[in-house]
Amino acid sequence: MSTSTLASRFLSTSRHTTYYLESGPADGPLMMLLHGWPELGLIWRAQMEAFAAQGWHCVAPDMRGYGGSSSPTAINAYTIENIVADMTELHDHLGGMPAIWVGHDWGSVVAGELVAHETHRSRGVVLISVPYFPYTNALPTLVPLVDRAIYPTDQYPDGQWDYYRYYNTHFASAVADLDADKAASLASIYRRGDPANIGRVASNAEVTRKGGRFGKAHRAPATLPDTALWPETDFAALVRIFEEHGFRAPCAWYLNDDANIEYARRAPNGGRLSLPVLFVNGDYDQMNTIKGNQLGDPMRGVCADLTVTNISGGHWLPVECKTELVEAISTWLQGKKFR
Repeated sequence: MSTSTLASRFLSTSRHTTYYLESGPADGPLMMLLHGWPELGLIWRAQMEAFAAQGWHCVAPDMRGYGGSSSPTAINAYTIENIVADMTELHDHLGGMPAIWVGHDWGSVVAGELVAHETHRSRGVVLISVPYFPYTNALPTLVPLVDRAIYPTDQYPDGQWDYYRYYNTHFASAVADLDADKAASLASIYRRGDPANIGRVASNAEVTRKGGRFGKAHRAPATLPDTALWPETDFAALVRIFEEHGFRAPCAWYLNDDANIEYARRAPNGGRLSLPVLFVNGDYDQMNTIKGNQLGDPMRGVCADLTVTNISGGHWLPVECKTELVEAISTWLQGKKFR
């Protein structure tokens, strides 16, 4: 697939530099696509090409700490408030017209918080894999929602979020393990969802007891990338970026729970969202599926116009279910008469 359809851009301000990809007509309605961990704007290639062909002006930034964007050293530089400020600067630069905001993983968290605090910037929001929480994606929010039928409290106090806790208790070693073989780490992370794993204990629930994501080896096992997910050239670009910058900045996003909760509590109307919201659930997402558990309840309680669509895939829906994700978003856009 040619890279020529995605134009590379930079926006530099006194506080931050954002690298972003752009496609589609500049005068088309704006769609902002925000990636998560450990991704790049490039993860949206299939969606950008599809929606650009439909007449949308698509913009996918590398988020703070990733790719061509600024990567500050300070851990507290990676609060959601700072990242929302990056996105509002970019949005202003692009003209500031209300946009459709699309987020995956941590990008979903940013998109949800942005539209909660800056409602005038949005026509609607698409949240993929990670649902919206009015008090944000943080351990104090997530742990009370753990399915205790799968994760008994005495054995798995943090449930599937044990890996998140491990970042907060063993940050340097967690990053060192990922950095030991960056290509193998990325290849091992990007795997397709397996329906057989639903209802079973996730490996991310056992990081602390194993002494790290990869156990005693402290490095990812040799793993070939799944080229059905990332196109080969795009995965090579992903690896090059992580070889250059490492995992520290992307993982720092996990270390700001207190500040993120405080920011979320400042949202107007208790973080309620009145604009149209689409949540795209991966049925085989062992960590984040909202089927058969409480994880989606806070979102259902505060979204006045919520649509939930289920896709037969795992966590990495932008690359795992490229066409299905485009279809799900397109159906919602048409139903809400955004086009």
